[in-house]
Amino acid sequence: MDSVIIKGLEVYCNHGVFPEENKLGQKFIVSAELSCDTREAGRTDELDKSIDYGKVCHFINNYMKANTYNLIEAVAENLTKEMLLHIPGLREVTLEIKKPWAPIGLPLDTAAVKITRKWHVAYIALGSNMGNRSENLDFGVDEMDNDENCSVLRIADPLETKPYGGVEQDDFLNTCMEIQTLYYPGELLKRCKEIEKAAGREKTVHWGPRTLDLDILFYDDEIISEEKLCIPHVDMIHRDFVLKPMNQIAPYLMHPVLKKRISQLWDEYQKAQEENF
Repeated sequence: MDSVIIKGLEVYCNHGVFPEENKLGQKFIVSAELSCDTREAGRTDELDKSIDYGKVCHFINNYMKANTYNLIEAVAENLTKEMLLHIPGLREVTLEIKKPWAPIGLPLDTAAVKITRKWHVAYIALGSNMGNRSENLDFGVDEMDNDENCSVLRIADPLETKPYGGVEQDDFLNTCMEIQTLYYPGELLKRCKEIEKAAGREKTVHWGPRTLDLDILFYDDEIISEEKLCIPHVDMIHRDFVLKPMNQIAPYLMHPVLKKRISQLWDEYQKAQEENF
């Protein structure tokens, strides 16, 4: 990934824990590395094919002047989010905010915070076998897409399947979606649970009927093994209602643990089913 780099932008604004910092203001020095694709801009010599660093400097200046925070950590966190949401073509940003002469009662050149934030790609499985199943799936997709921290990129065709797990219940309607998100994995899991609850899901029987079920399948290439969150999804290779829709929208996606593409996992699943009959 290419970068557009801004160094040493001076912004006079009102951030700080002490009242005089909020009222009187002080100077901050901002540097940013903006990850984007500059190939087309380099080939065409057209500014709109890249990121206009002049506009970005004014964006940073205006945001820092219009908002007030106690901590420069909060300035950095909220500013990077706004940049990722509103600067076209920006995939990742590393932002450093320096605070010269911070009031600590000792000689100090600068105190600083430096963070990196970016858009992440995740895949989520959706399932429903209660009420209007199609509307429930649409609700899940819409709720995710309407969240400012997420954007739905692709959705697989709905698939009707038999229940999984041995519990007697109605057939499911399933699909998978690809999203880009600013949420970290745990935050995305929390958002999925909020959407399930909003759709009327209640926890009853494990693998039992549900209004809406959202499962995180992949999150970038990360491997997470926690009590409440395992990524990639541990049981997805045994589920046709996950592999088939995933094969439609992301056949070449590589499973980071098994080192196999989705298309290969889907082929292996189908062959195993044929051998069992």
